[in-house]
Amino acid sequence: MLDYLQKHGLVLQGILLTHHHSDHVGGVQALRQQTGAAVYGPAGEPIPEPARRLRQGDRVDVLEQQFEVIDVPGHTAGHIAYFSAACPDGPLLFCGDTLFSGGCGRLFEGTPEQMLASLDTLAALPAQTQVCPAHEYTLANLRFAQTVEPSNEALARHVPYCEMLRAQGLPTLPSRLGLERQINPFLRSREPSVRQSLSRLPSASLGDVHVFAALREWKNNFQ
Repeated sequence: MLDYLQKHGLVLQGILLTHHHSDHVGGVQALRQQTGAAVYGPAGEPIPEPARRLRQGDRVDVLEQQFEVIDVPGHTAGHIAYFSAACPDGPLLFCGDTLFSGGCGRLFEGTPEQMLASLDTLAALPAQTQVCPAHEYTLANLRFAQTVEPSNEALARHVPYCEMLRAQGLPTLPSRLGLERQINPFLRSREPSVRQSLSRLPSASLGDVHVFAALREWKNNFQ
């Protein structure tokens, strides 16, 4: 990160942390010491201090953009996301490990009920929202998505596009929320086509939370 900043002549002004996992907070102290950047993060999780602690409804001003904080527990107990409604290229969402393109994070600390509610909250944001997850897991997620919904036409169109990008060494991200509503099985767990696939699993039932939990468990063991 320091090499990138120097190469491009950039000044780091703020670090937005979504949760406490080491792959997200491991370099914070070094970056802070080298750049003096302010650190923002979830109120209820252990993150490097000093940091401004944030929870649902708080607002952060960074690079002349205002971000609203959204509580999205599930992946971790105190996970948060950052949403800006007025970025030049459209609304912008930093969602950490809650929502991925074509997938969602594992439930390390939260419950299926919490994660489903968190994803419902994010899915309600504007369709043009740029979705910026923390990991490039798209192709693996889309392989699972096609197993769940083999007849999903939007998914069938999107997979070759993502494969082309990755073959060129380019990211598939950011995605758009409207697209994720069409291709992401974890945003589509109430769709009949998803439920039909899950009906073959013994843990699936009619309840939304049980269906979502079965879908997440299926993904946990998918190869």
